[in-house]
Amino acid sequence: MVNIYELLTSLPLFNGASYNSVSELVAKTKLHFLKFAKDDIVINAGDSCDSISFVISGAVRSTIEGDCFSVSQTLKAPDVLSPEFLFGKAPFSPCTVTAVEPAGIMKISKIDYLRLLESDKVFMLNFLNVLSMNAQKTVKVAVDGTGYSARHSIARLIISLTKQGGEDISLACTQGELHSVFGVSPVELTKALDAMTACGILEYSSRGIKVLSRGALLDILIQ
Repeated sequence: MVNIYELLTSLPLFNGASYNSVSELVAKTKLHFLKFAKDDIVINAGDSCDSISFVISGAVRSTIEGDCFSVSQTLKAPDVLSPEFLFGKAPFSPCTVTAVEPAGIMKISKIDYLRLLESDKVFMLNFLNVLSMNAQKTVKVAVDGTGYSARHSIARLIISLTKQGGEDISLACTQGELHSVFGVSPVELTKALDAMTACGILEYSSRGIKVLSRGALLDILIQ
């Protein structure tokens, strides 16, 4: 059975922490452990981010809704849910998170987590690295995708709304609205989707797009 030290240091924001730091964390911080059954809602889009949530067992489905589409991905333990929305002007969850199997979630209140960041440089650096990676991804996606082909538009949107490690990624949208989501003509979109399907990057139907390789989408943006 995994002990608390192994559990915490497996989480992305606690990687590299010493045994003493983790022991102090456990002693001084209220860790809330919650269990969710399959199909239970873990977080609703728009919920206030008054705590930071970690997936410590099982898997969850994260869905971000647009005006006429939604992008979903499965996140497996160990992982952290939307840490970049913990602070700032809009500290609200951008996604609805649902358990796809029995899942364990650990929560730390924002106030307690802020104390942790102040108490140990490892915790602070891990958090800053996550924020930096997400910010850099957003800039790179925007710059590298601007003015390029339909496949760049497809890759740009999906990469920007999912995270490394996300699985079973899908974009739900009616075929009639798909071209407007990506800002390209229907003919151009169909050609791009057919080419990407032939390469094994994705599959598409009248209901939307299923991503087979997020890595290949990322490669499109950095070519």
